[in-house]
Amino acid sequence: MIQLNYTKYCLTLASFFILSSIGFAQLNIQFNKSITLGADRIETYLPLLANKNIGFCGNQTSILSNKTHVVDTLLSLKVSVKKIYTPEHGLRGQADAGEKVASSIDAKTGLPVISLYGKNKKPSPEQLAGIDIMIFDLQDVGARFYTYISTLHYVMEACAQQKIPVIVFDRPNPNGFYVDGPVLDTSLRSFVGMHPVPIVHGMTIGEYAQMINGEKWIKSNNVCSLTVISCKNYTHKDYYELPVNPSPNLTSMQAIYLYPTTCLLEGTSMSVGRGTNQPFRNIGMPGFRDGDNYFTPVSTTGAKEPKYKNQKCRGIFISDSLVNVFLEGPHIYLPLLAYAYKYSAIKAKFFTEKGSFNILAGDKKLKSQIIKASDEFSYHFFYDTWKPQLDKFKLMRKKYLLYPDYE
Repeated sequence: MIQLNYTKYCLTLASFFILSSIGFAQLNIQFNKSITLGADRIETYLPLLANKNIGFCGNQTSILSNKTHVVDTLLSLKVSVKKIYTPEHGLRGQADAGEKVASSIDAKTGLPVISLYGKNKKPSPEQLAGIDIMIFDLQDVGARFYTYISTLHYVMEACAQQKIPVIVFDRPNPNGFYVDGPVLDTSLRSFVGMHPVPIVHGMTIGEYAQMINGEKWIKSNNVCSLTVISCKNYTHKDYYELPVNPSPNLTSMQAIYLYPTTCLLEGTSMSVGRGTNQPFRNIGMPGFRDGDNYFTPVSTTGAKEPKYKNQKCRGIFISDSLVNVFLEGPHIYLPLLAYAYKYSAIKAKFFTEKGSFNILAGDKKLKSQIIKASDEFSYHFFYDTWKPQLDKFKLMRKKYLLYPDYE
């Protein structure tokens, strides 16, 4: 629950910078290691797949607890997997954010791989031909603009139209222990925000699938035939350590916790450290007017053309110490946004063109709020404008929860 007594752990801009440059503390949480993933519950779903032709939507995160890929396991069990469908970043999770991923043949299995990114976000009837059941198994990170839930929507919609049942192998949400941020203004709907939910929705992908169905968000009010293979021993109070990077620039649990905040900076002139060894923790730009951290983005796997490529950036490194502060009372870390604006090189160009910040935020007010907050920060200034819709969302959310909540 977001604490309105924010002074306990909300840093002023000055103390934020001091703490973020210490970097001594380690991440001080206990991960729940007793969770059984939906994909691991083979005895539950295997009978559902008998004598069926299976489509599988997944990527490098679609692994069992023994680290074997779900597709390999299904094939070893003589399940008739016919096609693989992949989201942003591709089957192996190495493509850049926004990079076109072509359809191909998987070298290991020989199965056709159909890309669900770029112009082809929704599988066509031809691409679903011959499929009796679709399995959806992706590790989400719990932020509205993380596009795996948009892929989920389009897969459910396409399958509903073709009368193909969908089975979701559920996985814990590493940011599932809070709900925060503005609820999407639907006039800003895009692939990085399709539904009227806050930036941090606090749901597993299986719970989210139930919400898509229950709220009739699928085109023409269709309902997808949906089965969720739930996790065991998981609650929304739990911390879950991801066994594999969910995408090429989320390379640590610290980055995953920070992502609902730092991804908003992608709609500004700031670099979030793509092309460095600490993406979403290195924050800065050439000419930034504060901070003692320097980094130079270079071309890397998953960041072939990073912002400010080969240019020296000044700014901050978000340390484990600050992540621990966040975990005491999780929330979107708004002081960081106000700080970045206050010390940016050219304030008039801080928010990039084409409204990308508004699209990521899903809100038209946040930009002006950040500008005002850079002089005198108040969390209530933001939260009070979100609270009415956020409260409504929380009530709606409870209808679809499969696991004990964090409150």
